[in-house]
Amino acid sequence: MKKDMPTPADPLKLGTRGSPLALAQANETCDRLAAAHGLPREAFEVVVIHTTGDNRALIAADRPLKEIGNKGLFTREIEEALSRGDIDVAVHSMKDMPTEQPGGLLLDCYLPREDVRDAFVSPAAASIADLPEGAVVGSSSLRRRAQLANRRPDLKLVEFRGNVQTRMRKLQDGVAQATFLAMAGLNRLGMEDVARGAIDPEEMLPAVAQGAIGIERRSADMATAALLEAIHDGPTADRLAAERAFLAALDGSCETPIAGLALLEGGDVWLRGEILRPDGSESISGETRGPVGDAADLGRALAAELLSQAGTGFFAWKG
Repeated sequence: MKKDMPTPADPLKLGTRGSPLALAQANETCDRLAAAHGLPREAFEVVVIHTTGDNRALIAADRPLKEIGNKGLFTREIEEALSRGDIDVAVHSMKDMPTEQPGGLLLDCYLPREDVRDAFVSPAAASIADLPEGAVVGSSSLRRRAQLANRRPDLKLVEFRGNVQTRMRKLQDGVAQATFLAMAGLNRLGMEDVARGAIDPEEMLPAVAQGAIGIERRSADMATAALLEAIHDGPTADRLAAERAFLAALDGSCETPIAGLALLEGGDVWLRGEILRPDGSESISGETRGPVGDAADLGRALAAELLSQAGTGFFAWKG
């Protein structure tokens, strides 16, 4: 079992994907832990784990995620390493996380949430409205594609995968005239200038848990739990409780276009949600407010309300 406090000789091992953004998130976690406990940075070690979702051939081929698997594409191998004890904690982008964790693992630590908004990225247009009719827009996010198809059905939407750097190269190569990234990721990479602008949630509601970092641990590892408690952000946890309950009740996956955002207003949580047909032909949205302590119940209730309006087969692919 891990010592109560890690040392440079016996560091706490944090598992993560190997993309520049994933590494930035893991290093931020290390820095926060070191500062919170007055420990040297060397008491924390970042361990890179290759996941199925990072497969270069799949990225280059721009294969849709629904053809490869679900959100576990970006987490499965990391969680397996955590279960085996190869690492002590796993650092995740929460929008990639399935709503259920494998047995023996627990997500109960979140860093303060970053900017939740989507970023519009284009070398040719200043905004979605400025895109010419028939413009090619690339995105691997079914949620973003459905939202865009709903609002601008004239645009041509293509699959567009890879990390921030890969997607920027694809834009430069003319694969598409525009794409979307998360403002949170650009901020963490110091690449804010890449965005032509941030898209207001009123125009495009973000993905559930966008901008949030979660740290997963073994549920029986109480020494690590005590370490993580010092960097846990309660308000982020409250917001994600509503959003992830909403997603879970909708059985959200990479094949279901779902958006959701919770904000705190005093002692209340304000949750907005949206579901769309995969082709963007229909969108159903709603919102709810209630005490923070009821966040998860509010998420489930909003999901039930939207599903009741959607009817059977709403998420089914046409054609």
